[in-house]
Amino acid sequence: MSIRKRFVAAAMTSALAGAGLVGGTAVTAGAATTQGDVTAQACYQDWTYNKPAGTRFLPENYLYITTDNCADINIKTGTSRTVRVCFYASGGGLNYCQSSYKTTTANQWKVIASDVLDGTKFRFEFSSTAASTGYRAH
Repeated sequence: MSIRKRFVAAAMTSALAGAGLVGGTAVTAGAATTQGDVTAQACYQDWTYNKPAGTRFLPENYLYITTDNCADINIKTGTSRTVRVCFYASGGGLNYCQSSYKTTTANQWKVIASDVLDGTKFRFEFSSTAASTGYRAH
């Protein structure tokens, strides 16, 4: 999402919030706490995930694709985890994985990759094969 889209989304949400037309129920508690919260909250659609034990990748057998809802790839894990994003070429082959993992805090949104182009294919890679549940936004 471009800076202009972010600004427009933030401005619209702020205007609606000021008019009392937007409530806080669309986003779970502890979503975002830094500048740009309004834009970040607008993209958190609470898409659930359930990564089974024994695998490091989410999803295991297909790829997520970024949308114009968010400029970033975000995750909210049920327990603290270390996660990175692996990006895939348009044909589905692995392009590259981020060089380092980011540590999440249980039940808080964490940006794993920033300023990602719309239509980008990716998967989350966890450093552990333990089961994990939570939410994703992209």
